[in-house]
Amino acid sequence: MKKILSLALVLVMVLGLAACGGNTAAPAATEAAAPAAEAPAAEAPAAAANVKLGFIFLHDENSTYDLNFMNGAKEACAALGLTEDQYIFRTNIPEGQECYDAACELADAGCNIIFADSFGHEDYMIQAAMEFPDVQFCHATGTKAHTQGLSNYHNAFAAIYEGRYLAGVAAGMKLNEMIEAGEFTAEEAKMGYVGAFTYAEVVSGYTSFYLGAKSVCPSVTMEVTFTGSWYDETAEKEGANKLIAGGAKLISQHADSMGAPTACETAGVPNVSYNGSTVAACPNTFIVSSRINWAPYYEYVVNCVMNGEAIAADWTGTIATGSVVLTDINEQAAAAGTADKVAEVKADIEAGNLHVFDVSTFTVGGETISSYMADVDTDPAYTPDTEVVENGYFSESTKRSAPYFDIQIDGITLLDTAF
Repeated sequence: MKKILSLALVLVMVLGLAACGGNTAAPAATEAAAPAAEAPAAEAPAAAANVKLGFIFLHDENSTYDLNFMNGAKEACAALGLTEDQYIFRTNIPEGQECYDAACELADAGCNIIFADSFGHEDYMIQAAMEFPDVQFCHATGTKAHTQGLSNYHNAFAAIYEGRYLAGVAAGMKLNEMIEAGEFTAEEAKMGYVGAFTYAEVVSGYTSFYLGAKSVCPSVTMEVTFTGSWYDETAEKEGANKLIAGGAKLISQHADSMGAPTACETAGVPNVSYNGSTVAACPNTFIVSSRINWAPYYEYVVNCVMNGEAIAADWTGTIATGSVVLTDINEQAAAAGTADKVAEVKADIEAGNLHVFDVSTFTVGGETISSYMADVDTDPAYTPDTEVVENGYFSESTKRSAPYFDIQIDGITLLDTAF
């Protein structure tokens, strides 16, 4: 059994353009549409002193992905006034039976809300939820809560594709600056992207990043390589170096180590990171990073339990809820005017004037799509295909919280698809 980590209660300052604080529930988020069903019974009110939280992390603080969850958890606990003995962290929990074991151990330890942070944890969290009906189980990036029908099992994600789009705008600005400086021609404006797997979550992420860059640098293309792991520093570094050798002028990623950013710093290639700033290690190449701020969701769930309110089965955080944020832009590496441009585009997204997956901005096989039936349900009792092109754009993370954009658009080349 892995040692339970007891962490000192500290208020962690979260980098970004927005944050959530105070002792109130998070602002209302978008609850993904789900088949009609009887509303789950609300939990009985629980005083803050009776709340105990358990957190299950795939890796430890060396993973930027898991560290982002940890920071959100600490921030939420501090904002809620929870004491040191009211939360437990379990790290390095694989996507296997170990997750079920950890969830059961946390429930036996008195935790009445348990969170897990990785896609492959889902089935084991559901198994534990069935065994402990009085405990609330909340899972990030899962897909089954809206069809599972358990009143104590919930999924959550955020519209991170909006943050990646904004990061892409910053990337496009940098490409334009390098083109204007004569470093390469517009036709040579190629980006590289290090992805973990070919899951929809990764596809949605790299596509939104590309579309953001393309919105300001129309000639840009992008190559994507995959590592087959969420966290593999060697593979991520090798992937970045392969892309750089292939002519990529800027690199981004959906993988969790410092492999790609440090490869960029060594090569002098601009980098857009994910899940947090890498400026300390990469001061000359880091431009910006997008990330999900999980503190608003954690606060929302705890407040629901304390107030005896039902927790949404499928919750999607947004920029408005403080759940999608960017780090500060590194002016040393970013193009002049980047912060103003990103702020302008962000305002358009918030106002509903700009939709990331506007179908008029991309083609598939040379054609503009007008309809797309996405598989958003994972329960065979439900119709698996749902129309997701509405009002001229692909409605990502509205039919369920987890991403389902899995279209390969023109301008992006996959170097390998084994994962």
